[in-house]
Amino acid sequence: MRRLALWMAAMLALASSALAFDNGQYDNVPPDIRAWFKSVMAPNGVPCCDISDGHRTDYDVRDGTYWVPIEGQWMAVPERAIIRDRGNPVGQAVVWYVHHRGAIIISCFVPADAV
Repeated sequence: MRRLALWMAAMLALASSALAFDNGQYDNVPPDIRAWFKSVMAPNGVPCCDISDGHRTDYDVRDGTYWVPIEGQWMAVPERAIIRDRGNPVGQAVVWYVHHRGAIIISCFVPADAV
């Protein structure tokens, strides 16, 4: 049973990364923007990943909490995911998230006006 669970976890990880694969659609991204995406790290020091993993997004602030639309539903951004000190050269908010055990987990969020 444990072997099956490990296999399923590995397949989920592969499927998640396959959805974010760069098929050349980012070829025209300037080098400085590409470098920024590669350098962004969550407050806990974990890299947010790459340009193909970040999603430009709208956002709203409700009672001091950021909210972002992900796959048709508005989700609160956890404080642990908010990055305020890396700037934002793209001019739009960017959110990084993964699917895990049927849930969407927001790993990183950079507001449009991050300084």
